[in-house]
Amino acid sequence: MSAASPVRVGTRASLLATTQAGTVADLIRTKLGVEVELVEIATDGDRSQASGIPLASYGGVGVFVSALRDALLRGEIDVAVHSLKDLPTYPAEGISLVAIPGREDPRDVVVARDGLTLGELPVGSRVGTGSPRRAAQLHALGLGLEVAGLRGNVDTRIGKVRSGEYDAVVLARAGLARIGRLEEATEVLDPLQMLPAPGQGALGVECRSDDRLVTDLAVLDDPLARAAVEAERAVLATLEGGCSAPIGALAEVVEGEDGDEIWVRAIALSPDGGLSVRSSASGDPADAAGVGNRLAAEMLADGAGELDTRQHDESEQVRNA
Repeated sequence: MSAASPVRVGTRASLLATTQAGTVADLIRTKLGVEVELVEIATDGDRSQASGIPLASYGGVGVFVSALRDALLRGEIDVAVHSLKDLPTYPAEGISLVAIPGREDPRDVVVARDGLTLGELPVGSRVGTGSPRRAAQLHALGLGLEVAGLRGNVDTRIGKVRSGEYDAVVLARAGLARIGRLEEATEVLDPLQMLPAPGQGALGVECRSDDRLVTDLAVLDDPLARAAVEAERAVLATLEGGCSAPIGALAEVVEGEDGDEIWVRAIALSPDGGLSVRSSASGDPADAAGVGNRLAAEMLADGAGELDTRQHDESEQVRNA
């Protein structure tokens, strides 16, 4: 890329993805004073959603990420923007996670018929989600809800409620907020009810490790968001759950008596929600990953590794639908 060339920001083609990439592009223009162009990249995950082929057929983890990373390494784009919860916890050779900008509210929300909350839905109501983590926690609430598989973009998912096919769906609050549809949520779920996915609500900005942008783009990084996400992803990595396992985690940097502290909460569940290990820990934000690793180790000692995390029939349908 020459000095006069615009920075090419790669993105998936969905409305949410291009909105997220546009946010990062605006930050680059403002903070670096350079021109930026968005480059849409088709991914196996997008093709899976369009064709109805299960994500598992494409390997599951990282299906929305690999095409953008490949485009980076081929030099077709200079920057890749991801929903950080989609990023595998292991590093990618030749690629650096250079910035985690300010994070949206990471909680999940419900979009239900008639403005209802989860607790107001009648027993047997059909609730849609494509996430084993959400499905397991919905089962664990013991509300007698039918949890059914669901794929597609925000329009598709909410449309299933409007058409009456589903009584409710569970989505990330951040996604609705970013595309200006937060008013359609009928309930924001307390993390005591449902812990979000590690990294939910955050964006990951990647570039080639040997690119000068590694240094330039560091100005986009939010230290508090990075500390929280590093702790959550350390929990996930240590539990070896992978991005689609029934594991939730949420970290926050708060003001303590002796300075800032990071608080981390996490849960690991069996797919049917019948068994779970929940724990929390706190520590120095400068050691965010260490706090997350230690918390996960304690959870393993408490039996998290003995939970039946193999996908049972019902959970497999949820993930693959």
